[in-house]
Amino acid sequence: MLNKRFFKTKAEAEITFECEFKNADKIELVAEFNDWQPVEMKFVKSRQVFKSKFRLPTNKQYQFRYLIDGEVWENDNQADGYKANGFGSENSLVSTIKEVGIQNECI
Repeated sequence: MLNKRFFKTKAEAEITFECEFKNADKIELVAEFNDWQPVEMKFVKSRQVFKSKFRLPTNKQYQFRYLIDGEVWENDNQADGYKANGFGSENSLVSTIKEVGIQNECI
């Protein structure tokens, strides 16, 4: 799941990546915006989900995937879109293009 927060005074958006995979010990976010280097997501025990937050420049799209226990690649089922990745599968897309009427604005 993706949650976005746009700022009125900054050209960036805070993106929260959140995923739940039963029986996973470790989930890493692997993304274009961090040069495809795996970043371990924090496990939130109270909600039983893995979570990471990043501030990204607005008006762009970024590819990403989740790596489960260092072995299995998964996409976000609520991504903004998907793009073929050259390995016979697709990457998830997150967009930081602000849509008209979006509610999550901060000062």
